[in-house]
Amino acid sequence: MKTALIVATLVELVLLVAVLAVYLVMIATTLRKVSRTLGLVTFGVRAIEKQTEPIGPVLGEINGALEQVAGALEGVVGTQSRPPPSTTDPPMEPMTGPKAQTS
Repeated sequence: MKTALIVATLVELVLLVAVLAVYLVMIATTLRKVSRTLGLVTFGVRAIEKQTEPIGPVLGEINGALEQVAGALEGVVGTQSRPPPSTTDPPMEPMTGPKAQTS
């Protein structure tokens, strides 16, 4: 009887080790796929960085032009006498279906 229990315990241990080994191999495979994908993403980000590198020196000029446009737009908006939209109004319902009206 003791021998049967010892053999059963050893078989269970071997099965446990085998199952753990299979799961570890599956995890390693998944980690390799993730690593490969991260490598591709890193390569893509570096390519984007290199391709957008020439924009850096010109960015100051672009920001200056945009500030001038923003100032001009504020002047145009400031001349209109329209009150700002109220934040307490309920949201409008979409005009679809049988309730929709055409104007």
